[in-house]
Amino acid sequence: MGTIDRILDKALRGERLQVEDTTRLFESDELEKIGHAADIMTKRKHPDPVTTFVIGRNVNYTNVCDVYCRFCAFYRRPGHEEGYVLSDETILQKIQETEDVNGTEILMQGGTNPNLPFSYYTDLLRKIKGRFPNITMHSFSPAEIMKMVEVSGLPLHEVVRELRDAGLDSLPGGGAEILDDRIRSKVSRLKGSWRQWMDVMQTAHQLGMNTTATMVIGLGETMEERALHLHRIRDAQDECIQNGWNSKGFLAFIPFTFQPDNTNLKRERETPEAYLKSVAVGRLAIDNVPNLQSSWVTMGPEVGKLSLSYGCNDFGSTMMEENVVSAAGAVHKVNIETILTMIREAGYIPAQRNTRYEILRTFDGNSSVERDFIMQN
Repeated sequence: MGTIDRILDKALRGERLQVEDTTRLFESDELEKIGHAADIMTKRKHPDPVTTFVIGRNVNYTNVCDVYCRFCAFYRRPGHEEGYVLSDETILQKIQETEDVNGTEILMQGGTNPNLPFSYYTDLLRKIKGRFPNITMHSFSPAEIMKMVEVSGLPLHEVVRELRDAGLDSLPGGGAEILDDRIRSKVSRLKGSWRQWMDVMQTAHQLGMNTTATMVIGLGETMEERALHLHRIRDAQDECIQNGWNSKGFLAFIPFTFQPDNTNLKRERETPEAYLKSVAVGRLAIDNVPNLQSSWVTMGPEVGKLSLSYGCNDFGSTMMEENVVSAAGAVHKVNIETILTMIREAGYIPAQRNTRYEILRTFDGNSSVERDFIMQN
């Protein structure tokens, strides 16, 4: 039995992969074999033939940022004439538009704006929740949280607690990039260490909040660094479970590829095959995070559909609005009707979920109900 076969057999027997196993999978060119094993693992975790998606909107409240990541085409330095902070009313209008089309999730993210006091965030959250109590605020990356710690002078635990009490429901996994300090020092030196990113997430878990985890491939990382990233997520999830924190920890893992256009980091785009391998290896290595989300916004709907056979059980968000990866050349957009079609073409039943991955509505082929829903959206 070959090396890859032994590793895949080990995973399928329920034994945990070690870092060297995961590295070897990343180094392998036997994509179909790895993908098949990941698909088996996914079907064990999610035996029903259902693929979920969430109706949500990205609200990029500011593009002012002082960490100057080389891979980002979205940010503007403080004082730049193109810098902006959206007004509260503009943000509230965007959320109203989301709720009007049965949306449930707001992914509010921006730059690390040093000019915004901590009270800006807590006041805005209270205003949003006062008007939209049923909207889930899945918002603010760890880098933004750490900027709030800096400007407020408060401990991290206090900052996250106050955000939670003001209306923050869960944290997105943005800014993880690669959870290893060698590559982070090259591409996002001022964003902080991988340990700081994880400290924010684990603080949220301790306070009963769920989060997601991401990984960006194509930043110049080694295959071992990709493997370390996956194992650090798995270890943190173990800690959440073992400590009995009032949280399910990371609810999803979301890998995607670096988008180089208009950035200061000139690298070749990763191939669809490299993306699919990251999906599949992620499913095999991270055995304690329940969901794996497709990244159609960077890879396109067709590759997103294919990812459902390589370990993904979720098609992500309708992404009513997105400015960050779009600024770097990701131009893929889909509507709800397209998502339903893509999921069905992959052989699954589409279902709308909320941020907690609870199914809200299943589209079982009732044409009149589905047609009415699509027309509303």
